[in-house]
Amino acid sequence: MSDQTKVAIVTGSALNIGRATALHLARDGFSIVVTARQSEHDAAETARQVRDAGTDAIVHLADISDPAQARGLVEAAVGHFGRLDVLVNNASARRQTKFADMTPEEWREIMGTTLDGAFYCAHAAAPHIAKAGGGTIVNLGGISAHVGAVGRVHAITAKAGMVGLTRALAKELAGDNITVNTVVPGSIETIRGAAAGGNHGRSLLPDALLGRRGQPDEIAAMVRFLCSPEARYVTGQTIHVNGGAFMP
Repeated sequence: MSDQTKVAIVTGSALNIGRATALHLARDGFSIVVTARQSEHDAAETARQVRDAGTDAIVHLADISDPAQARGLVEAAVGHFGRLDVLVNNASARRQTKFADMTPEEWREIMGTTLDGAFYCAHAAAPHIAKAGGGTIVNLGGISAHVGAVGRVHAITAKAGMVGLTRALAKELAGDNITVNTVVPGSIETIRGAAAGGNHGRSLLPDALLGRRGQPDEIAAMVRFLCSPEARYVTGQTIHVNGGAFMP
């Protein structure tokens, strides 16, 4: 591998927006670290598609709610590829539970994967991105954090925290030439399990003016732009991609 080949970690990249993001970055020449907690088969398929796009990929399974495993993920990326330029914090856990029925364990599960995981990965990745001369961290938010929804107190709080994390890191890491932004998807056509609310969970979100759900590629395209040389003057921003469902 050329020393000039840039490297990206995309958490939660076994399916959906994560897989689409990995493929978009691969088309820009990034080598990709595909990671998921346990979906090894789907993660391997993402890696295969990345290689078919003409770049290299490895799969590393990790529970990023564990700081040691988050560090291990970053160390695996740098150990294999020799550098790190981009971190996309896409991984999240979703549940559809009324506030009255929500347990402390469920609260911690959602916060641990979505918000704690993003912090642990960024904390481990930032020194390596700085060493590479700078780069990008992109966090994935959620429209429900801006409009509210029933049964998602934990998920909404975690996604709202991503916006604060983005602004704080943008300030702290600017001196290392690291940009940090949040992309907030609207209602996207993705595969979701019953625990995440399935299609019912999507029905709680406002309707897009364009009369359809978005596609994972449409979110990935924005992430791809933020990781491109053309976006080096964009940092600390929360960018909504929702078909007009929410206009901040």
